[in-house]
Amino acid sequence: MAVPTTVEAAGDQDGGTGLPPRRSRRVIVLTALAAATVLGGTGTWLLYGSAWLRATQVRVTGTEVLHPDEVRDAAQVPLNGPLVSVDTDVIARRLKARLPRISAVEVERSWPHAITLKVTERTPAALVKGDGYFAEVDADGFRFDERDTPLKGVPIIELRPDRDSASYRLFGTKRLLAAAVRVAADLPKVAYRDAQLIEVRSYDDITVELTGGRAVMWGSADQGAEKAVALAALMKVERHAEFFDVSAPTSPAASDG
Repeated sequence: MAVPTTVEAAGDQDGGTGLPPRRSRRVIVLTALAAATVLGGTGTWLLYGSAWLRATQVRVTGTEVLHPDEVRDAAQVPLNGPLVSVDTDVIARRLKARLPRISAVEVERSWPHAITLKVTERTPAALVKGDGYFAEVDADGFRFDERDTPLKGVPIIELRPDRDSASYRLFGTKRLLAAAVRVAADLPKVAYRDAQLIEVRSYDDITVELTGGRAVMWGSADQGAEKAVALAALMKVERHAEFFDVSAPTSPAASDG
């Protein structure tokens, strides 16, 4: 019986390809690279050249006061181009610049054809009374809109300082307004829901007028958290009181008028 030669035995071990091991590996690598190139080119074409992944819709969510069409118009999303080419950061900055009521916005690609604008609107903490208008300001004191009439459930800020006083010369209108906004933001819910007017005569003389002829002497805007706790407790105990004084939160007081 014939015994296989060394060359024949090696051929059997290589699976009968007839190719040296190094050349076989080279063929596999080149084939894989070619396949990757084809797939990559196809993917690039799908993203940039195909009509399948074009931006054709703009969806808006989260609006309360703003109309969705108003948001779409301000966003100016480029349509009918590749969805992947839409610059979401630019659109977000544009929206916040053109619509100050928007405090935050997420601009997302919603494959295969849409851009989604997820809007968060500012909430007014108070209204600042102007000459024939009311300006909406949020809890940070940011003024973002104006309206002709008061807004139900939102207190109005009125600045009535003595402009010749040392306090006014020291703090000025902007700081007094900021202090009033802080008071509006710090009011406990039980008082905020009934608050109608926040009157500022000086930095240390801020009064909150409530429904039913009631009033709160808040004092300065300092120690807001402590004053809120004191006022909430006082209003719970002194249900029939008409005047609450929390200017010194460690010794709050209430009276019938």
